[in-house]
Amino acid sequence: MTRAPARAPTGAPTRAETVRDRIVAEVELAGFRAHGLHVLVGDDVAEHRWSPDVRREVHSVAKAVCALAAGIAADEGRLSLDEPVAAWLPGAELGEGVDRVTLRHLLSMTSGVDLPWSPTLMTDWPDLALEFVGRPSRGRVFQYSNASTYTAMRVLATRVGDVVDFLRPRLLGPLGLDDVAWQRCPLGFVTAGDGLALRTEEVARLGWLLRDGGAWRGRRVVSEQTAAAVHSGWVAAGTSPGYERYGLGAWSGPGSAWRLHGALGQLVLVVDDAVVTLTADDHERADAVAAAVVRELEGLREGPPAAER
Repeated sequence: MTRAPARAPTGAPTRAETVRDRIVAEVELAGFRAHGLHVLVGDDVAEHRWSPDVRREVHSVAKAVCALAAGIAADEGRLSLDEPVAAWLPGAELGEGVDRVTLRHLLSMTSGVDLPWSPTLMTDWPDLALEFVGRPSRGRVFQYSNASTYTAMRVLATRVGDVVDFLRPRLLGPLGLDDVAWQRCPLGFVTAGDGLALRTEEVARLGWLLRDGGAWRGRRVVSEQTAAAVHSGWVAAGTSPGYERYGLGAWSGPGSAWRLHGALGQLVLVVDDAVVTLTADDHERADAVAAAVVRELEGLREGPPAAER
């Protein structure tokens, strides 16, 4: 369970409570269809809910979990993120240039392989991973694709076995998430880039872990290098605000933030020692709300408005 927020003896709100109240106002002003809000500032926590606290699909936030899984395996010496992945998929017929694609390229969406998302992505081909690596690569070109993350986890499974079983004692268990379910493809592998269901506060644990460099409540869970890789080593991704740079599961921006971002408004926004997590069902307003949240967090650097001092 999260730590209860501490109040000053005067009854003044904590920084987390102040930020929470401002974000609640922003969310309601925007008409953003949010489910839950979790705010962490330093060690202070504050929360708010608009709908029942149940586990819901977090969409592409799951990509960060995949990056952590690969990083943990690398830390254990089971693989290198920079090895070509071709040899790990026996029987694969490789498209032109795919022999030079590495696990890091798959996780950073820079394989140069084009395979767009569709609602039936997992069943459109007998084996999505083989379909993906069978297509040509255009070089180190950014191409956001769930199929890329799925293929990365198929490669990882050749080294560690079932990805969920691998993660339970190493990441999910330490975070108190060992009972979560991850959607599977028809072949029995995790869908990887989506398909993970978590409560708002459970999503926030991922942000908390990454903010603290891979430590959780004072315990080392993953290495600093693996945690940092999720939101660093940025690659050029495009020109849209907040989508210019991508790491291994995280986006740079908006502003000075970095974020995990899943479809329909699943957001983990990190600025300095603050982590704001929103779960929602509102794809259209997510970017505007993310920008508003970051403005609030950046305002913490300047202290409260004069009227509140």
